[in-house]
Amino acid sequence: MTDTPSPCQSCGACCAYSANWPRFTIEEDEALDLIPAHLVNDRQSGMRCEGERCCALAGKIGEATACTIYAVRPEVCRTCEPGDPECRMARRRYGLADLPSND
Repeated sequence: MTDTPSPCQSCGACCAYSANWPRFTIEEDEALDLIPAHLVNDRQSGMRCEGERCCALAGKIGEATACTIYAVRPEVCRTCEPGDPECRMARRRYGLADLPSND
């Protein structure tokens, strides 16, 4: 464990990149049931978004953000890693510098 804050807490770009991205794929029904219903889209296929931004995201992109359901977030959110290709793509959309890859 490290005391260094995650770069995600000052970013949030991946959570506001595409309304199609925060989708449910391999979650068990029990895990999906933990996500508050008002944050699930009408098709029950992913997170509800306002425009491209996930409704569970709090804060300002590129400054300070947090997932309001971090402990029960979908698998797609768990697999996005700082500096990976998806991260770089989302950060570029918001004019944010690339993060170093963990590779």
